[in-house]
Amino acid sequence: MKDFKELKVWVKAHALTLAIYKSTCAFPKEELYGLTSQLRRAAASIAANLAEGCGRRSDGELNRFVQIGRGSASELEYHLLLARDLNLLSLPEFKKLDAQVNEVQRMLTALAKSMQPTKEPAEQHRVRVATAASNA
Repeated sequence: MKDFKELKVWVKAHALTLAIYKSTCAFPKEELYGLTSQLRRAAASIAANLAEGCGRRSDGELNRFVQIGRGSASELEYHLLLARDLNLLSLPEFKKLDAQVNEVQRMLTALAKSMQPTKEPAEQHRVRVATAASNA
């Protein structure tokens, strides 16, 4: 597997994490160890799992970490809804972050699908996964 920093999905997930950190700076201090922490942790977990999965150097392990990243993205999606409903995020800010989360989720799903075992010869499968990873 290639360097995680070359994955388009990692680049998007990292940008999302930076946006979450920026957006949560204005949250009330009493939320520092609550929703602020949960949002930041879930966002950072997406890119961190991609990095760890790439470091494992096998498609099966990478796929497992992509799945964990998808779970973190879903958790982040819920925390954003909660922040919106608690009026901690404006509607425009929520929509921008929600769109970013949805894009990352779609990319993670596509990457996971590309790594599913098929009946194709092993070499073809390796080439297909490598190509999909470079596009993710």
